[in-house]
Amino acid sequence: MNVIVDMTLIPLNAGSSLSPYVAACEKVLNESGLKVMLHANGTNIEGEWDAVMAAIKKCHETVLGMGAPRIFTVVKLGTRVDKKQTMEDKIASVKDKLSKL
Repeated sequence: MNVIVDMTLIPLNAGSSLSPYVAACEKVLNESGLKVMLHANGTNIEGEWDAVMAAIKKCHETVLGMGAPRIFTVVKLGTRVDKKQTMEDKIASVKDKLSKL
């Protein structure tokens, strides 16, 4: 089953700059072969359910391995079975409607 996820991974008690942890997680996601879009407050991930969940787990393992003692992660996900839809399709649909306003 294909899934589109919006993930925000937050290392706790890891200092004031989180960008090294975000960069490490992004590296994991980019190496996973999944479609990934970094944004200001998280990352969108698209792919097969099990592969996406495995990549999120690997992000946790990586960040914990960097010394973060605790991680809080917010995951929003959507699945659709009536038609194939990508992240780009969803954005294009909104932009199309916006252009008609």
